[in-house]
Order: sequence, then C-alpha cells, then structure tokens
Amino acid sequence: MRVVVDLTRCQGYGQCVFLAPDVFTMHEEALLYDLQPADERREHVLRAAAACPVQAIHLDRTASTPNDDREWAPVMEDGRIVIVGASLAGARAAEVLRREGFAGRLTMIGAEAGEPYDRPPLSKQVLTGQVPPEHTLLPRLREIDAEWLCGTPAAALDVAGKRVLLADGREVGFDRVLLATGTRARPWPDEAEAALEGVHTLRDARDAAALRRALGAGPRRVLILGGGFTGSEIASVCRELGLPVTLVERGPAPLHNAMGGVIGDVAAQLQREHGVDLRCGTTVTALEGDGGRLTGARLSDGSTIEADVAVVALGSVRNVEWLRDSGLAVGAWGVACDAGCRAVDSNGLVTDDVFVAGDIARFPHPLYEYQFMSLEHWGNAVAQAEVAAHNMVSDQAHRWPHLSVPVFWSSQFGVNIKSVGVPTFADEIVFAQGSRAERRFVAVYGYRGRITAAVTFDQAMWLEFYQRQIERAAPFPPDFRHVGGGADGGPVPARVPERLVATAGATVVVTGHDPAERRASLVHPG
Repeated sequence: MRVVVDLTRCQGYGQCVFLAPDVFTMHEEALLYDLQPADERREHVLRAAAACPVQAIHLDRTASTPNDDREWAPVMEDGRIVIVGASLAGARAAEVLRREGFAGRLTMIGAEAGEPYDRPPLSKQVLTGQVPPEHTLLPRLREIDAEWLCGTPAAALDVAGKRVLLADGREVGFDRVLLATGTRARPWPDEAEAALEGVHTLRDARDAAALRRALGAGPRRVLILGGGFTGSEIASVCRELGLPVTLVERGPAPLHNAMGGVIGDVAAQLQREHGVDLRCGTTVTALEGDGGRLTGARLSDGSTIEADVAVVALGSVRNVEWLRDSGLAVGAWGVACDAGCRAVDSNGLVTDDVFVAGDIARFPHPLYEYQFMSLEHWGNAVAQAEVAAHNMVSDQAHRWPHLSVPVFWSSQFGVNIKSVGVPTFADEIVFAQGSRAERRFVAVYGYRGRITAAVTFDQAMWLEFYQRQIERAAPFPPDFRHVGGGADGGPVPARVPERLVATAGATVVVTGHDPAERRASLVHPG
C-alpha cells in the first residue's frame, strides 16, 4: 500500500502515531512516516487515516467520489486531454479529471521512467535511511485509466496544431493540454567541477539514493552550497547522522530569501547550536579535486574547506525550454497563466486549450496585489492541479479561480517549521506567540497594515487560524486576546529580500502597425 500525508494540513495531533506506530513517528512536532508500509499494516493505517482530525492522510484509492446530485456537469466529457509532466501536479490533475466526469482519452507524458513519487521525503526520510527511495511512490487516489508515455520528455508544443512533440520524434495530438513539467536542480556552473566524484544535487529519487550512499560511507566533511530549505534540511540530516558539515550561503542567513532576515537569524542560530559550520555572506568560487574526486572548495573570502562530499543546493530551474517556440509567455520565471490556470500567449492573450499547473505556473494572486508569482510548494502543486483539471472540463460560468493561500513546511534540527502566506510580501514582523529562545513561536508578517503571512516553529496548530486572518485581510499587528508582546516586543522590520526579477528572461518585441496586425514575440537569449 502507499501512503502520503499532506503536511501542509498536519497539525501534529499525533493520533496516527498511537494507532499505527510502526508507520508513523513524531520527531519533536515533525511527523515522519513510511510511504509504502507492509500490507499487514493496512488496517492500522486505515484507522489512523480515519482518526486524523484534519484528514491529512491519503491512501491508495480512497478519494471521495463525485456527488451525482450536484447541478454542475462537465462540458468536456470526451475527446483527448494530454498532461505533460507525470509528477505530483500531473498525477493529481489526472485523478481530478476522472473524478469530474471526463471519460475521454487521457495521456500522461513524463520525462522520468516509472510512476510518480513524492519528492519532500527525498531530503528527509530517504537521506536518513528511514525510507528507501522506491517507497516514495505517490498513492493512487483513484484509477485514472490513462495512457502513460514515460521516459521520453516533451520536446516542443504546437499550440495551433494541437500537438505535443516528443524527443523521440513521436507526436501526440490533444484537444486540451496541461503543462506541469516542474523543475530540476540548478547544477554547479563549471561542468568539469560538477563532474567530480562526490559532487551531488538533490531533486529526484536517483539523486537521493546516490547521496544516501555517499553519506552512509562516512565522509570526513560534507559541504553544502546554499542555505535554502533543501540545503538546510540536508545539513540537518548530516548532523543527525553525526557527520561534520559546512554550509555556505551567499545571503546574510539561511532561509533569508524565503522568510526574511528576522527568521533567518533564528535559523542561523539553530544551525550553529546543532554543530553546523555556517558561513554566511560568502560563496564557493571553485570546487577542487584530485584524480577526478572532490577534495574541497575555495570560498570568496579567501578561505578553503576540505570536503569529500558536496551538495549543490542553489535552487531550481523550471523545465520550460521545450516551450520556447510555442508562442506562450514563457521564460526563466515559468509560464504565465491567469488565475484559472489558462496559459497566456506572448501577446498577453489567454488561450482556451492550454493550461498550466505546479512549479512552472506563474499566476496572479489577488491577495498579493495581483502580482504574478511562481510557487515551488507541494500544497500549491496539488491545489493548482485540481483547479486546472476542473477548469479544463468546465465552461466559463463554472470555472474556479486558484486562490489558495500558499502553505509550506520543513523539518530540520528537531523543529517543525511551517508557513502560510507569502513571508517575503511584508514590511514588518511580530512574534505574536511563544518564545524565540525556546524555538517555539508564531511570527506574523504584515504589509501596509494587514496580515500577509505567518511562520510557526513547533506551533503548527495555529496555521489554519492565521490562514483565515490572511484571507480576510485582518489588520496588522494582530490584536487578539491570546497575543501578548512579551519579551519579544512589538513589530520590527521584516528585512525581506528585494523582489527579484529574472534577468535571464526573454526580450519582448512588438511588430506591425495596424491593430489587427500588431503582435508581440519573445526573443530568448543565446
């Protein structure tokens, strides 16, 4: 059987741990679990799923069936729908299409061979050895009756001809298509240095298996390049395994780009308390090797580090190169779409038959001044895929907007970190509950007098409450009876990074004179 827990919903009640202790365990307030437990544990897992207060546990084929009495009915019940990208967003969209009544041909195209799997455990349970990589397969919430074309990536999209061209020369026609090709790990820019034995990235199951073997061999020191969530989680695993680790971060603190300087300072102190050699405000300028094997690195501050394992955790690259000549508004920031997940072309016009979901989708969010944003979050991929799938088979009157408030989680150094909203869309922050010193608190972010985000350290039960405050544009700073200034005082500047604009994107060129002739096109660098 297969299990996946929506950790954006999990609030750490621990009912599952009592009912199925061989499958679920709590590490402080962070839930860890076996994604593919033995079949003899099925009855215990079913009881745990039923007892979960927030219904966050999903098993094979346990999705609810559609309500036949509802007034809505799909407009598109047959024809052919193609989903490009067979990971989390693509798989969830396929399930929803069948749930919504689509009975036509459904084709799944995926670059990776094999079934879709869950990626968050790769930097957590898989690296610690708790779960083998092959046990991260996503549960099938329902049978989807699809044609699977896996192991061959898409090479181009012909919007006018309604065709997806595959790398092996095959063509797949469609009536409607969903683009959900996700991201890949950003590689180290020097190819020769990146090829040294001992240099790793972490994005897929093969990466996780290779890194697990390297850590299991007992390296003298692990060097991590980048202090985002992935880099910080890997550093946490290294310390849990008793391995010396150095983390190098360009910014002033780990997690700074995602949560700002105030929380970044807390994260930095947490890492140092757990024995991480943290180097902030510096970068790795070169990886060094001997005989084809990594021996260390040179830093921009002139220092050197000896290490025989290095993990490049410098963010991700959106898999959109295959769409460059499609006529869609696509660039380093992803594929532009409206709030209903319909792709936008290079002229700024919404397409009727091309939809986008997941990490590559760049969409306007009304709660954040309609700014376009791309979110590489598990919860966003699921929610957006459901909206996209529903809208693909609906008429305009029954389409949904994607208005979910972003939610994210991370388990590192014994702390369960969760966020709701967009922490970088803020100018102030206040510690509303708990204590920074004890690493157990709720920090609330505000922008121009309203609440825009909240981050919790081992206080996940408050996340849903603050999500409602964000949705109703509650005033900042919060003034609730359970909130007290305490020793942490009142609001302070959030110290969030400047909102970055991709500099390697395409240039827009407009041609024509008559309004009927004027067109915009994208000129990509290189």
